[in-house]
Amino acid sequence: MPAQKYTQIYLDLKEKIEDGTYPEQGYLPSEYTLIEQYGCSRNTVRRAISQLADEAYVQSIHGKGVIVIYHQTPKNEFSLGGIESLKEAARRNNRSYKTKVIQFTEFVVDEYLHRKTGFAIGEEVIYVQRVRYFDDIAEILDNNWLLKRIVRGLTPEICEDSVYEYMEQQLGEAIVTTKRRMSVEHATEIDEKYLDLGEYNCLAVITSQTYNGDGVMFEYTQSRHRPDKFVFYTQAQRTVR
Repeated sequence: MPAQKYTQIYLDLKEKIEDGTYPEQGYLPSEYTLIEQYGCSRNTVRRAISQLADEAYVQSIHGKGVIVIYHQTPKNEFSLGGIESLKEAARRNNRSYKTKVIQFTEFVVDEYLHRKTGFAIGEEVIYVQRVRYFDDIAEILDNNWLLKRIVRGLTPEICEDSVYEYMEQQLGEAIVTTKRRMSVEHATEIDEKYLDLGEYNCLAVITSQTYNGDGVMFEYTQSRHRPDKFVFYTQAQRTVR
């Protein structure tokens, strides 16, 4: 099943904004033009633009159109405001990138794993442990638990490429919402074994729960980052009551 139409439009517009086809402070084509270009409904275009706005790529200006506010970020920066794979972040930051799978195991969720991740007891999950290399430096250790019935057909080879790309392009799954928690923790023996920590004895840790288009949590992740390489940005909108 192909990805939802609005997701395809969102990804295409996002790519064109990032590569400068639609430059910063310029305007996207009109809503009518986009409807004609993508052969879709007005609501579909508006949903794609809404997602870009949520990620601070564009902003709607009443009476003028949709202006591009995306600004290329420096290296080592990743988005908290949007949902971005590390492969996408590396490409955006023009960094070399590779992933090495350390573990790929299936579990049935028990009481302990339920309390840790939020997955229902009895669900089948795939546990994937991966080391992320940027410019040949082991910077991130990812621990992922993925709901098997959603990420069906997952393999270690896919995990070394992009799980999100596989879900969107091969499975037709929409990746919609994520909830994140940030903390700082002491490095463990496993961290020291797999990461290039140098003299650092702590890590920045991002814990996240990610949901698909049906509101199903399909992923629980603990992402452990070398501290000097940990720079994230986010964005917010002021709401006046």
